[in-house]
Formats: sequence, C-alpha cells, structure tokens
Amino acid sequence: MRNGLWSMLGGLLSTIAPARGGDSQGSVHKRAVEVGAENYTYQVYVPGDLQDNLPVIVFLHGIGQRGAGGFVPTEGTAGALVRHYLGQVPAIVLLPQCRPDKFWADPTMDRMVMDALERAVKEFGADPNRVYLTGVSMGGYGVWHLASHHPEKFAALVSICGGSPLQNGDRFSPIARKIGGTPAWLFHGSDDPVVSANESRQMVEAIKVNHGNVKYNEYPGVGHNVWLQVIAEQDLMPWLLAQSLG
Repeated sequence: MRNGLWSMLGGLLSTIAPARGGDSQGSVHKRAVEVGAENYTYQVYVPGDLQDNLPVIVFLHGIGQRGAGGFVPTEGTAGALVRHYLGQVPAIVLLPQCRPDKFWADPTMDRMVMDALERAVKEFGADPNRVYLTGVSMGGYGVWHLASHHPEKFAALVSICGGSPLQNGDRFSPIARKIGGTPAWLFHGSDDPVVSANESRQMVEAIKVNHGNVKYNEYPGVGHNVWLQVIAEQDLMPWLLAQSLG
C-alpha cells in the first residue's frame, strides 16, 4: 500500500464498508501502551452507542501507514469521513500502528498489539470471545504471525493480499497447524505485483490439508488494490461478526 489518506482509507474500509449497524457516529481515541522502556501510540474506535460485550476488530495496516503518531485522522473532514464509515460497524476497532523500521512479526510489535488488545477489552467491556484479526498487505502477513503465535485469542481471521511471514523451509504448514480450526477468509488479486497470489493460495491449501476452516476469494486480473473488490463482498462483515470462540 502506498502512502496517503485515500490509500489508507481504501485498506481500512476494505474490512468495514460492508457492515450495517449503529446510527450514531462514534469516536476515535488515542491510547498508549508501554513495551520495555518505550511508549507506543495506538488508536481505538468506540461506537457512539457503546454497550457491554461488543466484539473487537483488530486492523493491521499496510507498509505505507507505518509511523509513530497514529495513522487514522481524527479531526476535520477526514476524521468525519472515518467516523462515518466506522460508525457502520457494531464493534470496537483497534488500530495499532507499526513503527517505520519494523514489521508486525517483530517481537516488540507483537507485544504492543497484544497488550493494546488486552487493555481495550478491559477498558470498554468488550467480548473476549469475539476478537477478530484483520489486515491488508503487510498487515495480512501480520495476521498470520499473530494468529499463529496467539491462536487462542482470535475468533476469526481476515487476510487481504497478505502472505506467510516465515522465511525458510515450509512457510505455510506450521502456521496452518498452529491456527487449527480458527475460521479464516483470504482475499487476493490474481495479478498482484507486490504480493504474489501464490502466498494466499499456498496458505489456503495448507489450512485445508490440516483440516482447517478457510474461505478464499481470488479476483482475476486484479492487482494489489484488491480491497476495492473486498468492499463489495456483502457477506464478509456478517460472517466475521458471527464467529465466536464460545
């Protein structure tokens, strides 16, 4: 994903635009979590009609949104647009930000995301049995890293134009074995020049071989901006919100 507000919104809305739900706009809050001796800023979207036991959607952004101050605009026209679309989601949305020199598989980023998730669940009285992990591009790689390292935490996984974070040997089966039966839905463009569709194809095959629970949409002739097609998948959000560890 390239830099810029609209590329960010494209990746963000790819996971939220199909939803229908709350009438009132919520708010985006900045929070910080300490890992080691350093503070890491992250953001949390909270629905305007906050209730107990809402689900949590963790969204891992792409490489173009790495930074240190939060990648989602909170004020002005851009902030209003974000709240408008987020307001369609009957869920708390956790929006961590990966540092510029890191990837989601970095141990510090892993710890930051998981600590932020634990705090968000406690602070907003969310349902720990309905935590969903989603990501685009670099964030799609992060989905497989976090899901395989914390398989008991997530009720469902959505990877959009992502791939295996493992570098050597069998890069897919070890992840598939660790995530077990966690429901997963993958999306990829067949002509993606940035992340080959073979990454998602091999992950899907490994999950099937290991008797997992997987859905896969591949779009012919589509490149890396596959989130534009994901937006049109009306079944995605209902499917996601129906999953539960319970």
